[in-house]
Amino acid sequence: MSLERFLEHLAYEKRCSPHTLAAYRRDLEQFAAHLAAQGADGLDGAQGGDVRAWIMERMTVGVGARTVSRQLSALRAYYRFARSIGAVEGDPTALVEPPKVPKRLPTFVPEGRMAPLFDPEGPAADLRPEERLVLELLYGTGIRLAELLGLTSAAVDLDRGTIRVLGKRNKERIVPLPDGTIEAVRTYLAQRPATDPGMPLLLGPTGEPLARRSVQRLVQRVLATVTTLEKRSPHVLRHTYATHLLDHGADLNAVKELLGHANLAATQVYTHNTVEKLRQVHAQAHPRGGGHKNPSTT
Repeated sequence: MSLERFLEHLAYEKRCSPHTLAAYRRDLEQFAAHLAAQGADGLDGAQGGDVRAWIMERMTVGVGARTVSRQLSALRAYYRFARSIGAVEGDPTALVEPPKVPKRLPTFVPEGRMAPLFDPEGPAADLRPEERLVLELLYGTGIRLAELLGLTSAAVDLDRGTIRVLGKRNKERIVPLPDGTIEAVRTYLAQRPATDPGMPLLLGPTGEPLARRSVQRLVQRVLATVTTLEKRSPHVLRHTYATHLLDHGADLNAVKELLGHANLAATQVYTHNTVEKLRQVHAQAHPRGGGHKNPSTT
């Protein structure tokens, strides 16, 4: 079976994003190159030992367990589809265990450090309207970068204070806008040239849609003014949004729907940050917490 046929299956039947398709192609081409170097007969001729050897090779050259685990998932998806159409008889990944991935808590910006970004005289005061709206939408709604860039003018309903977001696998959801974000949208639209409602919402100074890399650079630059976190990506603002909602008592299932997660397990990772915060409060305030000094009894 050709790699192209599998990628067409992902694109047209599974409706995977271009970013996901590129990752699958890259992973499978790397495995195919490994097989060719070993004299194996292409992807469809691979055996379990070939998969294990590739994993060991990847780990040996310093590729992280999380990346290798993701690459193994790409192989599993390929062979699952190949078996379903009769291109292969067995699945060489069936008995292969993924490397153990250490737990990694989501990186987020504390609430007190986020506040200055939305102060009229704060570090983001000189941003252009579309740049300010990028920050408002990423932190105010928790949407993904691809979802942000996919927003159209027609997806915004200022009367109801909501946006219609097209998420992974073309799953649509409605996300409420905070008051400050609604005002940022109004300010932006007031100076934005009239365009077709189906055009991207966010346009640059010359009328071109904002590029993915431009948004990444903007977020990295602005977050550097309020935090020393090494990772300062748009996804950090998504993590920050979810963490702050839970810190203020939001229902976990509601946060799941707002984020567009397929299952609750993906949302539960944010509760670890909340629990850790409570643990620190307990340690500092409880008489037996370790950080509390008992008053003198004399």
